[in-house]
Amino acid sequence: MAKVITMGEIMLRLSTPNNEKFIQADEFDVNYGGGEANVAVSLANYGHDAEFVTAVPDNEIGECAVAALRKYNVSTKHIARCGERLGIYYLESGSSMRPSKVVYDRAHSSISTATEADFNFDEIFEGADWFHFTGITPAVSDAAAELTEKALIAAKKHGVKVSVDLNFRKKLWSSEKAQKVMTNLMKYVDVCIANEDDAIGIFSMNPADANGEEKNAYIANELMKKFPFKMVASVWRTETSITTFKLQSMIYTEGKAYYSKEFFMHILDYIGAGDAYCAGLIYSLINNFDPQKAVEFSNAASCLKHTVSGDYNLVTVDEVMKLAFSDAGNEVQR
Repeated sequence: MAKVITMGEIMLRLSTPNNEKFIQADEFDVNYGGGEANVAVSLANYGHDAEFVTAVPDNEIGECAVAALRKYNVSTKHIARCGERLGIYYLESGSSMRPSKVVYDRAHSSISTATEADFNFDEIFEGADWFHFTGITPAVSDAAAELTEKALIAAKKHGVKVSVDLNFRKKLWSSEKAQKVMTNLMKYVDVCIANEDDAIGIFSMNPADANGEEKNAYIANELMKKFPFKMVASVWRTETSITTFKLQSMIYTEGKAYYSKEFFMHILDYIGAGDAYCAGLIYSLINNFDPQKAVEFSNAASCLKHTVSGDYNLVTVDEVMKLAFSDAGNEVQR
């Protein structure tokens, strides 16, 4: 059983019920989540020793966030209690041609003001096999960016493999700031998860320069020229009608691109689908799946997240395996 560490911000999610617009809602549904926390929950569900590292306020709301992780067997022993508040994001769930909307309320959150002194990184990474973070955490504040690098230095000191989901969020920082900060952090990374928007938003890449090469493979190849990645992976949704999408993903390693099959689907909740993909990829690599098997497993994990409400992908390895590699279909499991 591998030990995986993830670090980032966990937030209170307040979402409108029944696909209501914000102005209609008289109440909100409550969940807790965040990119790296979502990955930790998936990996705990897959049977690994998953730990999430963050900072929460020393109050009842902070403890609710911690309890939401413990419920799914995620280790929380190194979560710091400090800072002023838990970050919040409001979700207006879209419907048909009306897109979903997210409003952030995370200024001065605990993780944005935390420092290296709040954590014992040597203790955290002792015996760890993998460390995962996203581009969201260093975007939260300069202090969080510095904290992320301190964690990466400690992870490498302990021989831990590192993955990053670039996760560019233009509401959190500019492309110029993202490029400066993330370029510095990429030297610590072994596996990069990046889609077209990340490549454009952070590294100013232009998929139009692909000259006939499939754009995701082109982006991956260009990233591997710039940084010492051993693998680049990507997952994307393509709209096929007003209410349906297709999902596909790719792994690029050793000069070759591997593509998953496509899934056609309706979406219940898309939040956390990229994190589900990251967790599927980490699980695959820890268990030495070949690239084709890894991309199929990861894609199926992301597909299943679209069917689960809330941030967390509450599915098992067996469920992912059945979707990825079985022709059993959607009949009732008896």
